[in-house]
Amino acid sequence: MPKSKKITTADGYGTIPDGYVIDIDQRVWYIVEVELIRHGVYKHIVEQITKQILASSQPYTKQKIEDLAIDNYNNDQATKEKFIEAEIAEIDIRKVVGDILKEPPIIGLPIDSINNDLRDWTNTLKNKVKIWIVDKFVEVGNPENIIYGFPEEYKPEIDTADGAEASEQQVLKIKQYDVTILDLINNEKLKPSDKLFMTYKLRSGTYGKKEYEATILDDGSLSLLGQTFNSPSYAAIACIQDAGSDRNTVNGWTSWKTIDGRTLSDIREECFGG
Repeated sequence: MPKSKKITTADGYGTIPDGYVIDIDQRVWYIVEVELIRHGVYKHIVEQITKQILASSQPYTKQKIEDLAIDNYNNDQATKEKFIEAEIAEIDIRKVVGDILKEPPIIGLPIDSINNDLRDWTNTLKNKVKIWIVDKFVEVGNPENIIYGFPEEYKPEIDTADGAEASEQQVLKIKQYDVTILDLINNEKLKPSDKLFMTYKLRSGTYGKKEYEATILDDGSLSLLGQTFNSPSYAAIACIQDAGSDRNTVNGWTSWKTIDGRTLSDIREECFGG
């Protein structure tokens, strides 16, 4: 994720998104705006995101974001490892990033609540939208003790990336991103004691590779490295860090494979659809 910088519309109106995310696996990019619903949908959120969408269409803005991404690659080892894992050669990095930025950004919106105005407004946007609910918990009698609950496994509450409208039914229904390994077991796609495999390449002067094996337990958790993990992503992060990387994010559903080479994501899609 390149650092956030001020971007401007064609008439010079400035705005600073909370972040930019370039997903080199899916070949998409995001403008990220973290919000509170009490700020108001039309008085604040719409204004902010509209300026960001207009500014992101400017060639100068895309060049600035591309340069930030390249700078991040040159100065951050964890970022380099992501490109290596995606098998993108160093000579091709700028082209890959530039091609991704040619497409309209997805609007990524972590927020504390979703109301009808926000849901209706997302249906009017040409840009794809993903909205995540972030819960805030404050200890009674000790307001300085705050815990935030973040959604696991990249589960947006609203996701119009498939072209569907963000209807109330879409928000309420169970999506494939709510699926767990236990659900795959219950649907006889996997079974306890099955093995999953993951390979991670680490750059340390020359390319290196480490292979990991996890065992699926009765409750759908994964056993490896002498520990038990309730999420394939947490298990994958443990492997990456065991390999010597300080990287702390990874999609475990695409990292772990069965003996026949299918990813957990492939199996999930077979079972529950896209």
